[in-house]
Order: sequence, then C-alpha cells, then structure tokens
Amino acid sequence: MKDMTDTDYDGLAARIAALTEGETDEVALMATLACELHHSDARFDWTGFYRVVGPELLKIGPYQGGHGCLVIPFSRGVCGAAARTGEAQLVPDVDAFPGHIACASSTRSELVIPVFGAQGRLIGVLDIDSDQPDAFTQVDAAALAGILNDVFGKL
Repeated sequence: MKDMTDTDYDGLAARIAALTEGETDEVALMATLACELHHSDARFDWTGFYRVVGPELLKIGPYQGGHGCLVIPFSRGVCGAAARTGEAQLVPDVDAFPGHIACASSTRSELVIPVFGAQGRLIGVLDIDSDQPDAFTQVDAAALAGILNDVFGKL
C-alpha cells in the first residue's frame, strides 16, 4: 500500500481550483476532476463519477480507467450506499462488502464519496477503485471530500 504522505492533496486541490475556476458545468467539472485525480496517485485504478439522473438512480459520468457499470440503483453496491446514506464509503475489501457490484474483476478496495451541490443537493458520487487491498484511509476520504466541496459546493 502506498504511504499516505506521498499524496500531495494540497497541491492537487490547488491544481484543480486553477483548472476549474469559473466553470459551472457539472460534466465538465467531473471530467477535469476524474483526469486530475486518476493521474495523481498510483493507487487509483479507476476514477470516475456516477451522476444522479432520476429518483434513486445513478448513471456513469466522466471517468478514467476501464469500463464502468452504466447504471447503479441507490439500493445496490458501494456507490448506491454512498448515494443512499450521503456518507463516504471506505471499503478495504470489496469482496466483504454485501451487495458489491463487480464492474471490474481487478478491484480490491474502493472509496466512494457523495458529491453535493449548493443546499446539500446530491449531484452524484465520486468512485475510486484500487487494485490494491485496503488502499484508502480516512485521510483520503476527508481530503477528497474537501476538494469535491470546493468545486461543486457552490453549484
């Protein structure tokens, strides 16, 4: 597992802020973040967004990596749990997560963070998969949630 101190979240947040300044289109923002996040850390094997497109329904948004699942109901998987509860899901072993949806057989651990706009509107979830077991920490979850809030919280 990569040491947490290797990830420069302050630098990443500054780059993302500069790249997204003034942009209000959710899909454009998601595409930029997916790219920047994916290439910022070797633990990130699949990095992308699932967008809320209807009641209790997520659909794939911009991502980096292999193909993702196209549709995920709030009632299924790690992404659904994050959307349903409004809380980050830190899963050290996806095989031990009840109802995990295996979009890629290489995924060993997962971090999913809800993405909120202004007034707490759920926009979607950020899904980061790793091919390493137990790849993520609460530090990752908190830092990434802060970046997401900085970018999407004003929309």
